[in-house]
Amino acid sequence: MQILLVGLNHKTAPLELRERLCLSWGRDTDPLVAIMNLPPVKEAIYLSTCNRIEVMAVLHSGQEEVAGLKELLLAHGNLCPSEMERCIYVHRDLAAVGHLFRVASSLDSMIMGETQILGQVKEAYRRASQSNATGLVLNKLLHHAFRVAKRVRTETGIAQNAVSVSYAAVTLAKKIFGYLKDKRILLVGAGEMSELAARQLVKYGADKIIIANRTFGRALELAEEFHGEAIDWKMLPQALAEVDIVITSTGAADYILSADTVAQAVRERRNRLLLLIDIAVPRDIDPAAGEMENVFLYNIDNLQDIVDDNVKRREKEAQKAELIIKEELDRYLCWRDSLEVVPTINLLRAKFEGTMNGELQRYSHWLKSIGEENQKQAEILLLSVINKLLHDPVTTLKEESGNNGAAPYILALRRLFRLEGR
Repeated sequence: MQILLVGLNHKTAPLELRERLCLSWGRDTDPLVAIMNLPPVKEAIYLSTCNRIEVMAVLHSGQEEVAGLKELLLAHGNLCPSEMERCIYVHRDLAAVGHLFRVASSLDSMIMGETQILGQVKEAYRRASQSNATGLVLNKLLHHAFRVAKRVRTETGIAQNAVSVSYAAVTLAKKIFGYLKDKRILLVGAGEMSELAARQLVKYGADKIIIANRTFGRALELAEEFHGEAIDWKMLPQALAEVDIVITSTGAADYILSADTVAQAVRERRNRLLLLIDIAVPRDIDPAAGEMENVFLYNIDNLQDIVDDNVKRREKEAQKAELIIKEELDRYLCWRDSLEVVPTINLLRAKFEGTMNGELQRYSHWLKSIGEENQKQAEILLLSVINKLLHDPVTTLKEESGNNGAAPYILALRRLFRLEGR
């Protein structure tokens, strides 16, 4: 049995190339069908996200299929050979398993600790399972990977700290107010930064999100996605007087919230605290607004300190996660090594039990004379003797498999008990 993983990700391939591969695979070809049609492939799973495309395959013993898998990626992604060699990585056996564990645990993600990747791995496994592309090995491995990911999430703090400016902005708002439910929050701008912020706001319980954007249609789209409210751009000054938190992230060249606009809103607010978080470059809010009473203004530089600190914290937590993965890899090794001896153990037990059943059949006339209950007790006694006789050889086989030394014992047992033809 050999495990092979071939793929590319955000570290090795630019977005344009990953997009090309995703689009071409999904157009008219089922990747799993193409992969499973390769003769050496016994089991396979295909994972495709915006940041990675990976194939994990279990190959028939003694066969190698790196070239075939690479050629599939090359052909369907319209990649030239130089692009392929530069972008594609290959992991084998234990390295492939370790890579799977790290991917499922988000240690290999663009944003370490994000939760989306685990769901994507589970979905890839569901599709492979439904297509009958998985078997003993991948079924075991994927469920093992899910357990590893759960351990990493519950036993480390890898997902607890914000590592993007948008997440840091929301984390700051939660820290200042304590909770976000019932707080009115205004997002100014409807780009990627605002979308990330909206996602985090909902996660922390915000239920009153207002979105303003120069293009009203885009504001409406984002508001519908997060069950918020879209307002016309001209309504910004009025909204400023009514909300508790403002997060701005537009591409404007000049301030969209002047000091005068904020001052007017402050007068109408009657001493209610106003939190302004400006994550735009160039800045959206006049810095003078931060000098007003009951106004707290933070910009992207203020938030970067939070991000940098949290990145360091996640890196520390990642070290704990790596220890968990090492421990789980050792468990996987024990399971993998046991596969080597299981067929011989099963054959040996079948040989003993077959001999027992033959002798019971031979003495069936006598057994009938001692009564049904005594006959059952005799069978139980014989099975007990078999278990005791097999205990030492089976235990030794398992121990030697863990030390990669089971092969001579397997060979000897098969010859001594004539198991070769079974």
